[in-house]
Amino acid sequence: MSTKNIYILGIESSCDDTSASVICNGKVLSNVVANQEIHAKYGGVVPELASRAHQQNIVPVVQQAIEQAGITKHDLNAIAFTRGPGLMGSLLVGTSFAKSLALGLNIPLIDVNHMQAHILAHFIKEEDSIIPPFPFVCLTISGGHTQIVKITNHFEMEILGETIDDAVGEAFDKSAKILGLPYPGGPLVDKYAQLGNPKAFPFTKPKVGDLEFSFSGLKTAILYFIRKQEKENPDFIKKNLYDICASIQYTIIEILMGKLKNAVKHTDIKHIAIAGGVSANSEIRKRLQLAEKHWGWATYIPKFEYTTDNAAMIAIAGYLKYLNNDYSDISVTAQARLKVTE
Repeated sequence: MSTKNIYILGIESSCDDTSASVICNGKVLSNVVANQEIHAKYGGVVPELASRAHQQNIVPVVQQAIEQAGITKHDLNAIAFTRGPGLMGSLLVGTSFAKSLALGLNIPLIDVNHMQAHILAHFIKEEDSIIPPFPFVCLTISGGHTQIVKITNHFEMEILGETIDDAVGEAFDKSAKILGLPYPGGPLVDKYAQLGNPKAFPFTKPKVGDLEFSFSGLKTAILYFIRKQEKENPDFIKKNLYDICASIQYTIIEILMGKLKNAVKHTDIKHIAIAGGVSANSEIRKRLQLAEKHWGWATYIPKFEYTTDNAAMIAIAGYLKYLNNDYSDISVTAQARLKVTE
């Protein structure tokens, strides 16, 4: 094997997707994701079932990733894995597997912060990818997180503002649940919103600090609004589904864009990236592209496959750490709670 090729295996198991990816010199050779269908009937992720499914999936998923990359496990230079944040049981499966494999192959082990990895997905080398220059501002939006982060270099990050209660992905999913849509409902709200009128039903935006978010009040407002309308007309949701979804999505995206505008004002940085599961939302992508025209921002939008939880983002973070000789000790432990700055 030529010395110039650095192969990193990334393992991601923070929630309900088991994923493995091989990256060579920053380029993705494979990115395998096994979804867990079982949670849909419970209307949310069941931690105990998630960790069991990871145990079943992890060996075949890692094997597939190595095979698809066209290498053998002996070509690997290091194993990167998600240390946290996430569900403890799920994290433990990935952590212990990564440790065993690194020990067995006698190669370095690299722990990765899941939230940093979402942001660092922007550094995956692709034919058409434009990598953001430092410093840039990243809006990280997912089922568990909503924050605006200033990125000074690959591993120097500062939280400028975050949610004081619920995450934006949760707001989408809970709204979908109120409307009787199956889990995960966020993508369905996005789909139906495209067919509706975004200004059909106005919802009040929460009043919090310039760079802070709050979604619990909005969720409650949506719940009371739907209850009130259904009392008057039991078919209200059925008849207005597209308009309701469009109005909810419009309100949420307005909140996100307003905070990003404030962040640009506060930092004077006009390089803006998005990351995390909700960055797959079609409306936020559209609005960011418009911001380039209207406000002169340079925006960075990840490919769909790097928005939700995936191991390619873990592998790229691992690759960047490998270049810094930033390895983990074998005694490293999984952490259910971990800030993006840790």
